[in-house]
Amino acid sequence: MNKIVLPVLAVFFWANVSAQSTKTFSLTESIEVAVDSSLQAFIIQNMYLSSYWAYRSFRAARLPSLNLQTTPLQYRRDFTRRYDSYENIDIYRQQQSLYSYGNLSIRQNFDLTGGTFFVDSELGYMHNYGDNNYSQFTSVPVRVGYSQPLFGFNSFKWEKKIEPLKFEKAKTQFLYSREEISESAIQYFFALAMAQMEYDMADRNVASSDTLYRIGQERQKIASISNADLLTLKLDVVNARNSLKNAEISLKRAMFNFISFLNIDKNTDVKLDLPGRPADITISAEQALKYAQEYNPDFLSYAQELHEAEREVDRTTKSSNFDASFSVSVGFNQVAPNFQDAYKSPLQQDVISVGLSIPLVDWGVKRGRANMARNNLNVTKISIQQKEQKLEQDVIMTVNDFNIQQDLINSAEEALNLASVAYDATKERFIIGKADLNSLTLSLNRQNSAQRNYISALRDYWLNYYKLRKLTLFDFISREVLSTQFDKVWKVKN
Repeated sequence: MNKIVLPVLAVFFWANVSAQSTKTFSLTESIEVAVDSSLQAFIIQNMYLSSYWAYRSFRAARLPSLNLQTTPLQYRRDFTRRYDSYENIDIYRQQQSLYSYGNLSIRQNFDLTGGTFFVDSELGYMHNYGDNNYSQFTSVPVRVGYSQPLFGFNSFKWEKKIEPLKFEKAKTQFLYSREEISESAIQYFFALAMAQMEYDMADRNVASSDTLYRIGQERQKIASISNADLLTLKLDVVNARNSLKNAEISLKRAMFNFISFLNIDKNTDVKLDLPGRPADITISAEQALKYAQEYNPDFLSYAQELHEAEREVDRTTKSSNFDASFSVSVGFNQVAPNFQDAYKSPLQQDVISVGLSIPLVDWGVKRGRANMARNNLNVTKISIQQKEQKLEQDVIMTVNDFNIQQDLINSAEEALNLASVAYDATKERFIIGKADLNSLTLSLNRQNSAQRNYISALRDYWLNYYKLRKLTLFDFISREVLSTQFDKVWKVKN
């Protein structure tokens, strides 16, 4: 049974290995794949599209609208109450009628005043059955009018101020979210890099421990090493193999997280190409603050919050006063027993109306709402000021961290080179018996620590750089505003 199962398992194992494809990712390639193909990228694309169509709806509402209101057919056969003037009583009479109506209108909202212009045309038909069997057509060939709230809340004006701001914020938020994805990609990239480095170190440590243990065995034969030191070397072999197994588990987990985030084939065997020492970039806090205040979507969001609070003050203040509306229309109309005569010699139709709504006693409800809106506006202003200060502080601290990180990378690289040279020298001295085990172990630990510190320094450098890109929406390497890339990026996406 075992002779059959083992070859089958071997076939499946090699088939699985051969199905894997190996791909090398640099940091830049990882970021590009993440912002293009990750699940988070699809989410932010659809969030932008939602804002885009909301803005399209706003723009469409600013254009003239063509509307058709119609009652194609209405037939009634029932008893209805009528007044009999001869008898001076109400009586029920049977009624049978057919009714049809249509109105075609063009309307245009006027943002400045909040009024509405309209041009329309109407046609109606009515036919009564029974003893008085007759038909009538009524027509309004053309009518021009305008309606205007005199002292009321003008929603059109506020929409014209807020909606373009919301759409501009949506575009910058899309770019901002892409930079957040870049930050996450950097985290996963260096987590995998650290795991691969830990695995490589553990693998080398196993080989080195085996070699040193064999050398220790040979040296014990000539009594140049104690039995305690030999047991320590053997313990190092056991610990090194255990560390290799743990490093392998961590590597698989980091590999899975990286592949899942980038949304690439699960069978891809990823190799990483670590970035070299980045070029020195000088960034001033004043310059970063200027770009942040100009391009960061949070500042647009603060402006939107302020406008919406001001709109609520305007709405509640005007609703607490009396309302007045004015409408006027000029046109022609006619009534005739047939369709042709309904459009002959139409008479002029003039309609002017003024409406008033005066709150006499509401026990201060509307005034209370207006005062609440004013207080909310004050709270919003203070809250925005605090948020702006916090954001500005975040920009300044990130600039400081980034500038410091450049020096730390140089120091970490120098420490890694020194630690590697020192370990090689100590290892050679231990082999020839001029260094003890403690010196070798200490030198190895220093080398491993230097490798971890170097990768951590690289990770922190790029995280700070992309965080600065996110906060300012400015690429300090290419000296380009990221918002200028929006149209190009979106065309590529679609």
